Amino acid sequence: MSRSVDIVVVGAGPAGLAGALHLKGLGHDVLLVAPAAGPTDERTSALLGGSVQLLERIGAWQAASVESAPLRSLRIADGTNRLFRAPEVIFHADEIGLDAFGHNLPNRALVAALEAVAAGTALARLTGSAASLAVSPDRVTLRLAGGEEVVARLVVAADGRNSLVRNQSGITTREWRYDQSALVLNFRHARPHDETSTEFHTEHGPFTIVPLPGERSSLVWVDRPEETTRRLGLDDAALAGEVEARSASILGRVTIDGRRQAFPLSGMTPNRFVAERVALIGEAAHVFPPIGAQGLNLGYRDVTALGEVLAGASDPGSAALLAAYERARRGDVFLRTTAVDALNRTLLNGFLPVQAMRGLGLFLLDRVPPLRRAVMRQGVAAS
Repeated sequence: MSRSVDIVVVGAGPAGLAGALHLKGLGHDVLLVAPAAGPTDERTSALLGGSVQLLERIGAWQAASVESAPLRSLRIADGTNRLFRAPEVIFHADEIGLDAFGHNLPNRALVAALEAVAAGTALARLTGSAASLAVSPDRVTLRLAGGEEVVARLVVAADGRNSLVRNQSGITTREWRYDQSALVLNFRHARPHDETSTEFHTEHGPFTIVPLPGERSSLVWVDRPEETTRRLGLDDAALAGEVEARSASILGRVTIDGRRQAFPLSGMTPNRFVAERVALIGEAAHVFPPIGAQGLNLGYRDVTALGEVLAGASDPGSAALLAAYERARRGDVFLRTTAVDALNRTLLNGFLPVQAMRGLGLFLLDRVPPLRRAVMRQGVAAS
C-alpha cells in the first residue's frame, strides 16, 4: 500500500504528537507514523510558558492542565558541603508579569490530552515502525516494516534519541555520557509546596522537587549510578527517609507515591538539524540531562520554530525552508545544551575556582534585576 501526503511525522511521543497536530492546524496534509503505544510513562514534565502556549494553540492544554500544578517560584539552593557555597536564589514569575513560569504534569496526562485532540481532529496515522528512507530531489519515500510506503515532501523525525530517520538521512551525532543516573518518582508530603520548584545542587548532581496538584511533588534525583541503584532497592519507608533528609525536610514528612524509575544520564547533539527533505525535532534532535526543565520544552521550541518556518508553504520540504529551520534551531539548542552541560559539570567539579565562578553567577542572578528578568524571559519564551 502507498499513500502521498505533504508531511509525515515519525514518532508519537509528546513531541511527535504536538508536531503533527501543530502542522495539521497550519493547513498541511499530515500523516503520523508510529508503533503501537508502549508502557505508560510515569515521569512528569515541567512545561514552561512557551510550551503551554503551543498546547493551547493545538487545543490540548485544557484537558492536560486538569492534572497540572503551576510553577510560580523557582528556587536554587546549594546542597553541597563544600568550602565555597553559592547563595540561594529564588525567581518569582510575577517579576516578569506572569502568573506562573509554567506547569508540571504527568506525561501520561499530556499524551492522553494530545491523543484526544488527534482523535477529535481525525489526524491521519499509520501504526508501524519506520524501516527505511529513500530521498529524491522533490520527495521522500518512507517504508514501514509492514511493507507500507508513504511518499511525502517532508519527513519530520520525532522518533527519539536512536532515530532511524536521522541515521538513515546521514545526519551524524556527537554523544557523551555522565557518570550519573537519575532516580525519578512522585511523593506526598506533609507541608504545602507553595507552588515552588526547588533544585538543590549537590556534589553529584541536582536534586529537583517540582510541585504536583495538592500536597504532592515529583522528584528527579541525580547521583552516582551505584547510589541510584542502591536507592532503587530500598523499601518505600527507607527511601522516603532519604528523600526527606536530602530535601532538608522543607516539605515535612514524605511518603513515596507510585512506581520509581531510573535512567542513565547522557547527552547528544546532531551535526545538523536537517537533511534533504528531513527535519529533526525532540530527542531526535537533542538529548541532555534533566536539569533546568529544558528537555521537552526544547522539543516544543523545535515544533514552534518548524511551524513558523512552514506556515503557508506550498513545498514544506524545500531546501530554503529547511535552511531557515536549521538557522532557527542551531544557536538555541547549542546555547541551552552548553549551559546545562556546564552547570552539571560544575557541580561535579570540586576545584575551588570553578565553584567560585558558579557561586558568582548565581550571586549575579540574585542581585542584578535586569539579568534576572532577561534569564527568566528567555527561559519561558516559545522560540
